[in-house]
Amino acid sequence: MSGAVDLSGFKAAAQAPPPSAQASATPASAEVGPTGLAAVVDVTEATFEAEVLERSTQVVVLVSLWSERSPSSVQFSGVLESLARAGAGDWVLARVDVDTNPRIAQAFGVQAIPTVVAVAAGQPLADFEGVQPEDQVSGWLEQVLLATEGKLAGPPAGDAPEAEVEDPRFVAAEDALADGDLDGALAGYQAILDVEPQNPTALGALRQVRFLARAQDLAPDVVEQADAAPTDVQAQLDAADMLLYTQQAEDAFGRLIETIRRTAGDDRTLVRTRLLELFELFDPADPRVVAARRKLASALY
Repeated sequence: MSGAVDLSGFKAAAQAPPPSAQASATPASAEVGPTGLAAVVDVTEATFEAEVLERSTQVVVLVSLWSERSPSSVQFSGVLESLARAGAGDWVLARVDVDTNPRIAQAFGVQAIPTVVAVAAGQPLADFEGVQPEDQVSGWLEQVLLATEGKLAGPPAGDAPEAEVEDPRFVAAEDALADGDLDGALAGYQAILDVEPQNPTALGALRQVRFLARAQDLAPDVVEQADAAPTDVQAQLDAADMLLYTQQAEDAFGRLIETIRRTAGDDRTLVRTRLLELFELFDPADPRVVAARRKLASALY
């Protein structure tokens, strides 16, 4: 592939992208490394010249051609992203969705998904097809970087780091939450997780919004109702939610732990599950969570 690919056509195309490219030309949200370069960017036909051709005069750009229709390529993309972030901007991963950017796939002559192409000085240097073990990719990348050592300009010296671009998916979900639209926020974070099931930011946000949606529907006197009915498991769950909602985390945890001591079977499982859900709303190292976990273990065993 690398010896017969002409990418020059994208210089003109980038100045007048087709409507489909304009609609999806949003770069990925990615950390900026010490070199001032984003480790991972999402590339479209409209941004290909700047993010791949021009960038490759400074550092090696690995173009990852993938598709949401290929679960293996989605999973492999995560491996490449981890390597890119570990590289701290010494090279850049450019992700290309072939479904929305078919001309890029055609230019590279893609026959299989995923395909990865190393581009240096505006030209393809090496490539491979299919999912590969991470250690093999690391070895391949090491050879590519050695082959280009001293031949590229390197990251811009002295420049301020590129500003991190906000992920529009998170912006939309956060705006919905700020407007009090909990259903919209839930849908927004869930949409992210449908594509990236292990996205930690989306997971944490979804848990928080689910809790808010549940707690806001509670009656103001729910704690008093639970105190009057200590054997009512649902009342204890609701009271714990209200206590946490009013920033009384230790009391919320303690109420559920005491309920676990008094219950058995399905009721105990239900309360324990709720308590673990509340723990997930906090940093695992939070002293209140650490202490409550110890008490939970004592209550269970």
